Amino acid sequence: MTRTPTTPGLLTGNDAVTATSTDRLVSDKRYKIIEATMRRYGYQGHGLIEALHSAQEAFGYLDDFTLKHIARTLHLPPSKVFGVATFYNLFTLKPQGAHTCVVCLGTACYIKGAREVLAAIEDEYDVKAGGTTRDNQLSLLTARCFGSCALAPVITFDGETIGKVAPTAAAQQIAQRLAAVQQAR
Repeated sequence: MTRTPTTPGLLTGNDAVTATSTDRLVSDKRYKIIEATMRRYGYQGHGLIEALHSAQEAFGYLDDFTLKHIARTLHLPPSKVFGVATFYNLFTLKPQGAHTCVVCLGTACYIKGAREVLAAIEDEYDVKAGGTTRDNQLSLLTARCFGSCALAPVITFDGETIGKVAPTAAAQQIAQRLAAVQQAR
């Protein structure tokens, strides 16, 4: 059975969206992308992860308003949507920097010095794991395992896997990649 909201993406009654919220949904074209994804899955809960991916791609992160909108539209409790969004490390609830570095803290990487790699990056860029530098150039994240244990310790920079990273060289490798991106512009 396909459920269709009265107005796509909106509910009425106790769950009615305020006028300001309605304006946001109508004026921001990115919500049409999310709406198309949810429609493709018949506004059913099994389309949640795809809807979250669409929102993440459209906005760069998942804000509270968007999570609640997805919950309302898919007829899911907000706690379920928030739980899925926070479970997967591909989703983020805060705006991210222009570039992302993820340090693997899985068992193999941890044993091979991932903590020290993380500390070196935190010190060099004055950012803690889960945060973004003041200039919004770099977000530093952690993950449990990339599946590249033979390359431990591993980081990714903008999706590129970098293996056998030494703590002393980690910040330098990131700096080189940041410089290369700047030069390519």
